[in-house]
Amino acid sequence: MAIKRGSKVETSFGSASMTDLMFLLIIFFMVATTLINSNALKIALPQSSNQVNDRPKTTISVTSDIQYYLDNNPVSFDEIEPRLQAIFKGVEKPVVNINMDKSVPVDELVKLMNIAKNNNYTPYIMTQP
Repeated sequence: MAIKRGSKVETSFGSASMTDLMFLLIIFFMVATTLINSNALKIALPQSSNQVNDRPKTTISVTSDIQYYLDNNPVSFDEIEPRLQAIFKGVEKPVVNINMDKSVPVDELVKLMNIAKNNNYTPYIMTQP
């Protein structure tokens, strides 16, 4: 007398839902990456294998309310150029950092860059890492 089991355990695996899920994920990532790249500007940047070796002698800071500071001392805009000339007297390669709040208008940066250009200083604009 042979006894048969009434319920059999099915050992097969249905992979149709898994392939649908993978297909949807691939489409999602393809769409997401094209949206990210469409807002970027294509700019050819120079490459460098080392960091800048020049060390600034002084720092000009401009706050959000357009207050100027030369080495953390408040100054007026008209005092910046004569003080820089006194600081850099006899310096071979003068380097100055310009540290600005991001809400400051670009006009203020241009004024400081003109001072650096007229006096042959090397200006560096400080950024966040």
